[in-house]
Amino acid sequence: MTLAPYAAREDRSRGRRHPEAPPQGRSEFQRDRDRIVHSSAFRRLEYKTQVFVSHEGDLYRNRLTHSLEVAQIVRSLARGLALNEDLSEAIALAHDLGHTPFGHAGQDALDDCMKPYGGFEHNAQSLRVVDELEDKYAEFTGLNLSFETREGILKHCSLTRATTLGDVGERFLRRQQPSLEAQLTNIADQIAYNNHDVDDGLRAGILSIEQLLDVPLFARFHGEVTARYTALTPRQLRHETIRRMINALVIDLHGETARRLASAELPDVDAVRAWPETLVSFSEGMERDNRELKRFLFEHLYKHHAVYRVMYKARRIVRELFEALFGDLRLLPPEFQAAALKADDDASRARVVADYVAGMTDRYAADEHARLYDLRQLR
Repeated sequence: MTLAPYAAREDRSRGRRHPEAPPQGRSEFQRDRDRIVHSSAFRRLEYKTQVFVSHEGDLYRNRLTHSLEVAQIVRSLARGLALNEDLSEAIALAHDLGHTPFGHAGQDALDDCMKPYGGFEHNAQSLRVVDELEDKYAEFTGLNLSFETREGILKHCSLTRATTLGDVGERFLRRQQPSLEAQLTNIADQIAYNNHDVDDGLRAGILSIEQLLDVPLFARFHGEVTARYTALTPRQLRHETIRRMINALVIDLHGETARRLASAELPDVDAVRAWPETLVSFSEGMERDNRELKRFLFEHLYKHHAVYRVMYKARRIVRELFEALFGDLRLLPPEFQAAALKADDDASRARVVADYVAGMTDRYAADEHARLYDLRQLR
């Protein structure tokens, strides 16, 4: 496939933190993808919450299935726009590696605990995972990924944190844009989680078709499906509607982005970085519809009392785990305990504790909390 002039290219990559011989039989970005897929952090995503905690049902999305769905969407978009598919896929598969157990509730709780010590950002933690915490190679720590993959992982970052991140923090300080592949993955992430949260919410009985008919994007395709098919099961109706929603969002994103790229006449990826705004975007009408879908989910799914009750417990588990472990470092496993005891100050020690807590799956976090706080469990 011939890449567009503004696509990321491995022969123009800014390279890796530690020099390596070129890969054989695969591209540099394919090597990144393979290292991500074989990482411990990637496997743990199977037991990390998307919205519903893993023990609530085996068929709900988790961080692993979500990452695979984002990768599928972004590869299709990248191919259609003549962007780098391999880089897009690598970013998609790595974007949630630093997420805490229990989704955003766990992240918010850990950020509160870490406020005196620099805070906690899951994007920065994903970068920390691939740069430092994955420790299996003989010649370097982390996965030693390409700059372009690392840059794409870090889609949000405070200016304070950016000053500590070297090359990948520069664009935040200079107010520059990331690669188009990174921009594309960011919106593919939104498409995947919004629509699949609708699916999971309906299957859980928390959302209803009647409620969703107030959402223009859902109502449009629900009407299209019911007009065409008269004897669908609820499962078929749900799937046919949601797949049309996803398809419409992807087609609109492709069309609007292609229009913007043609108008911009960008000579290379450096011109992408210097552009005053992101170039990957929905059309104005679809952006409005997508925003309304997000607003609906926030009000009717994420704030629903059944979800809120579980997330309340989740925040407590994460907070109390951090407090116990930071209060007595001897409670940490040996490798984390050694790292914490070698730290020079409280901020560094807190970061080690945050690394340990953030790496937990939902199930492990709940079990570890019980082992520390339930007197009936003496092991």
